[in-house]
Amino acid sequence: MAIGSYDREELTELLEDRQFRKLRETMSEMNEVDIAEFIEELEPEKKVLVYRMLPKELAADVFSFLEVDDQEHIINSITDYELGKIVEDLYVDDAVDMLEELPAIVVKRVLQNATPQTRNLINQFLQYPENSAGSIMTAEYIGLKRNMTVEQAFAYIRENGVDKETIYTCFVTDSKRCLQGVVTVKDLLMNPYDTVIKDIMDENIIYAVTTEDREDVVETFNKYDLLCLPVVDHEDRLVGIVTVDDAVEVMEQEATEDFEKMAAMFPSEKPYLRTGVFELARNRIPWLLILMFTSILSGAILMDYKEAIQVLPLLLSFVPMLMDTSGNCGNQSSTMVIRGMAVGDIELKDVLRVVWKEFRVGLLCGAVLAAANFVRLILQYPDRLALNLVIVLSLMLTVVLAKIIGCVLPMLAEKMKLDPAIMAAPLITTIVDASSLLIYFKIASMMLHLS
Repeated sequence: MAIGSYDREELTELLEDRQFRKLRETMSEMNEVDIAEFIEELEPEKKVLVYRMLPKELAADVFSFLEVDDQEHIINSITDYELGKIVEDLYVDDAVDMLEELPAIVVKRVLQNATPQTRNLINQFLQYPENSAGSIMTAEYIGLKRNMTVEQAFAYIRENGVDKETIYTCFVTDSKRCLQGVVTVKDLLMNPYDTVIKDIMDENIIYAVTTEDREDVVETFNKYDLLCLPVVDHEDRLVGIVTVDDAVEVMEQEATEDFEKMAAMFPSEKPYLRTGVFELARNRIPWLLILMFTSILSGAILMDYKEAIQVLPLLLSFVPMLMDTSGNCGNQSSTMVIRGMAVGDIELKDVLRVVWKEFRVGLLCGAVLAAANFVRLILQYPDRLALNLVIVLSLMLTVVLAKIIGCVLPMLAEKMKLDPAIMAAPLITTIVDASSLLIYFKIASMMLHLS
């Protein structure tokens, strides 16, 4: 049940009227995401009150969906015993995500109230490299043994599955916890009780290593349409799994990061409305400064050809059209290549194929744009054939060049171990603008015999 305006008003009314028993009963029938959304909209002093009303089996799930600020507020407002229950009931990956965002003093209190086993597990997860498979995995999985029967497997799942992240895919390990196979609940259901797991498990295992980049993990999910992915250490021991919900969260974070880089901003890990004005400005100013100073190159080119402009001022009126068109062409190519590299369709070894394709695309686009412009120019300036030819030839060449620059720069960034997204619209536009001006005035000087 999604929380709608009527439900929210009803919950608020129950809270205002202090009908706490009715409020607790209503929330117990709601989805934990909707409850978290309701709590986030309350005044600070009421957040803890409502959270404490939640049934035990719901509390940890709701807590994991709260924003970090609300989690910190609740942690600072509850007893050590309550905090200990939350930490023990949270999935390890959710606990790790929370601790990575909280202040050190709050993290210390959280860990102090966790059991030694949970504390050791959380510390182990915190030691994995940032943005690695180990940093997004969870340790709550179903592990079976190869000599178990289907009946024994079902008994094990019933006994241990309640606190696991998923029970639909089970992983078979040996006595040293080395990953040996995968078996699904469907496989178990479709075979007799006396069937041995080793006879039905799939030994062709798709897995990730703890230090593998999380973007590679997401690519594996997309490639094989997985619901979960086992994660092993460098000795092939199973240490956790990445579930599809974690993969989707990574996709969202990476996409947001790329959007921000493509808009010439340093990525921010906080939501927009929770990010301060100074932090937003700090993320934007460095790139704005870089782009502002690199745009001086275009001004320098114009100054080099000021005599040509004085002889024929009409040249200047076509500069905006050339720069805008070439910039748009470069952005189209860079966007396609960055997207292709992100989803694995384009690799560095494909650079010549990509350049050849964009060169041909540039020729076709340039020819159409040049022809359209030539018709307009003949109608507007019928007595200036030489100038018209300069414009259409410059347009043709700048479109082709922009397409090539737009596809090469992201791949060059990848080769240099940089994020291809930084070679997006703003930077591409700046480079292409300067190139188009240089081509334009070179051609004009030669064809029109300008000094």
